[in-house]
Amino acid sequence: MAVRKISARFDEAEIDRIFADIDQGHLPGAAVGIAIEGLPVYAKGFGLANMELPVLLTPHTRMRVGSTTKHFACLAYLLLCEEGLAGIDDEIGRYVNGLRPAVASATILSLMSHISGIRDPFWFTMAMHGVDRPVTDRQILAYYETIDDVDFAPGTRWRYNNGGYVLLTAAIEKIAGESLDDVLRERIFAPAGMHDTMLRRWDSGFVPNSAALHFRDAQGVFSKTYMGMELSGAGGMVSTMTDMLAWLKHMDAPVIGTQDSWKRIREPQLLASGWSTRYGLGLFCDSYRGVDVVHHAGDVMSGNSQMIKVPSARLDISIGVNRSDVSASVLAFQIIDAMVDGLAPVPEKADYERHTGVFVSRRDGRVVTLADNDGGHRMTVDGGAAIPVSPDETGVLQLPAPAAFLQTSVRIDGGSIMLTDFDDEDRLEPIAVDEAATLGSRVGCYRSDGFDLTMILTENATGATGSLRGRHGWADYGLTPISVDIWRIEQEGFSPISGIMTLDPGGEGLQLDFGPVRHIHLTRAG
Repeated sequence: MAVRKISARFDEAEIDRIFADIDQGHLPGAAVGIAIEGLPVYAKGFGLANMELPVLLTPHTRMRVGSTTKHFACLAYLLLCEEGLAGIDDEIGRYVNGLRPAVASATILSLMSHISGIRDPFWFTMAMHGVDRPVTDRQILAYYETIDDVDFAPGTRWRYNNGGYVLLTAAIEKIAGESLDDVLRERIFAPAGMHDTMLRRWDSGFVPNSAALHFRDAQGVFSKTYMGMELSGAGGMVSTMTDMLAWLKHMDAPVIGTQDSWKRIREPQLLASGWSTRYGLGLFCDSYRGVDVVHHAGDVMSGNSQMIKVPSARLDISIGVNRSDVSASVLAFQIIDAMVDGLAPVPEKADYERHTGVFVSRRDGRVVTLADNDGGHRMTVDGGAAIPVSPDETGVLQLPAPAAFLQTSVRIDGGSIMLTDFDDEDRLEPIAVDEAATLGSRVGCYRSDGFDLTMILTENATGATGSLRGRHGWADYGLTPISVDIWRIEQEGFSPISGIMTLDPGGEGLQLDFGPVRHIHLTRAG
C-alpha cells in the first residue's frame, strides 16, 4: 500500500467560506488563527466582540479558551516536578488536607488524565445550584471532605473530570507557595511571549481587550449569561488567537519544560485493560481521517474554543468563539478538511438497520434514546444533549469528529442496542415509553448527606417538577416522563443542564445521572 503524503495547502477564499455564516457586524462570532510550519497564514475576526458596542473581534482580542487551560496546568505541575518539589505519582492528599480517603489516595497523574474515578463536584454543583452561582474553588474542594464514594476504580475507566483539576490547582499553589495565576504567568506565559494571556477566574469583573460571552436560547435570543463559578486550572485562561499560535509553534520545539515532561503530556494513558484513552495530560492525542492530531477544546457555556495541531502537515489552528450556538471544533475540522492534502477518504456509509426508541441498561441503568434525524439518528445519553450519529462502513453508529474523543458508539442488535464506551460494551434493552406517567405517591423529599443535596418532587395538574437544593443555592427542574420509573429532568431557565432521574419502584429513593456524574443516590426523607 502506498504511503500517503501529508501536506498543507492554503486558499484564503476557501477558509473565508467556512466562516461565511458568521461574517457579519451585528452579532457575536469568532476569531481564528492558522499557521503552516509555524508561520501565520490566516488571522481574522468575524462578528462583534460585544453586542453592546460597535467593536469587531480580531485575532488580538482576549477570549475564553476554557479547558485548553488544562495542559498548561499540567505543564505547571511538571515544572515543579523538574525542580524536585513534587512527583507525578504523588497522592493528592499529600498537598490538600481533609479529603476523604478515596479522594486523598488519587495520584496527580490520574487526576490530570481523567482516570482517577473520583466524583466531579465541579459539574454537579452546576446541576444543584444552576450554572450562574458564584461557587469558589474552596467550596468545590469542600465536597471532597464529605463525598465518600467513587465513580469507578482508579485506572479502569476514563471520564472527564473538572474537579480533578480544581484539586490539581490546589496542589500547585501549595507546592509553589503562590497562586496558579502567578505560576502560569511567570513560568509559562511570559517566557513564551504570551503577553495577552492570563488566568481569569471570574467573568463578573472587567479585563481590558476582552470579548464578552453571549448565550443564545432556543428562541434565538442572546443574553449576557456566563458560568458563575470560579475558573482556575480546569478552564480559567483567556488568550488571543495570536498568542495561541505562538504557543502551538512552541509545542514543536519546547523550551519551557523538558523533553520528558512533554512526552508525558502527549502520551495517551492506558486503562488497566490496555485500552488507550487517547488522552495524555490535558491533551487529546488522537487521529482524524488517517492523520494524527493533538488538540483540546474549551467550552464555557456561552462560548467555546479549539486548539489543534496536525503535526504531519505542520498545521496549527486556534479558534475562539464568543457565542453558544457556534462550535469552534466543527469549524476547526472543516479547516483541516480544506487544507490538508493526503487525508484518508471519508468512509462510505453502510446500509444499516434504523431503529428508534428508548433503551435502558439492566447493568447500571444507563438510558439511551435514538431518535430519527432526517433518515439517520440523533442519540441522547442519560438525558444530555442530542448528538447526530452516523453509521461507519460496518453500520456502527459513530459520533461526529468533534465528539469522537468520547469513544462512544452504538450497534443495533435486533431489538436491542450495544453501547460501547471505550473498551466497555453493554446491552441496552428497549422500554415502552409512557408519556402519561405520573409521580403519584413518590412525590416528596429525598436526601443525600454525602453530596449535601436535597431534591423535592412536586406534581399538579400541569405536570411534575423537581427542586434541587444544595449548599450554595438551588435549581428548579421540569420533569418529563419516559416511563413510570424513568424521567428526563431539565434545568429551567437558560441552563443546558439535563439528565435522568430513576425512581425506586417502592418509592424509598431515587438516582440522578448528569453527564459525567452518575449514580447520585438519594433516599426518602420524612
